[in-house]
Amino acid sequence: MKYKLIERENPQDRSQKKWYAQPVNEGRIGQKEIATDIMDLSSLSRGDVSNVIESLIATVPRYLLMGKSVNLGNLGTLRLSFSSEGTTDPKAFNTGMISGVKVIFTPSVEFKEKLTKISFEKAE
Repeated sequence: MKYKLIERENPQDRSQKKWYAQPVNEGRIGQKEIATDIMDLSSLSRGDVSNVIESLIATVPRYLLMGKSVNLGNLGTLRLSFSSEGTTDPKAFNTGMISGVKVIFTPSVEFKEKLTKISFEKAE
């Protein structure tokens, strides 16, 4: 994994600047490329794999909106999270006080183990 150094203010002492490593984004991989790679690893066609990926994309949000966490096996688990304003009286609370809905991904133990084998290289 390539990294570059970025100079930023130290959050502990804003009068100091420090250099921090930041990952270099080497571009994006699209669904078509992923489907082709999976096709090469299986007996499925790229169209079959694409259909499965599209079905997963259509299905996961539905489960999340039902309040379920979605376990994707050795990949990890997805769940919804949000924040809200507080109120001293529960009767005064309304759904307009909820904000910041986001999806939280928790990688599985197996997935995390694969990431521990990473090596770093400074980008030029």
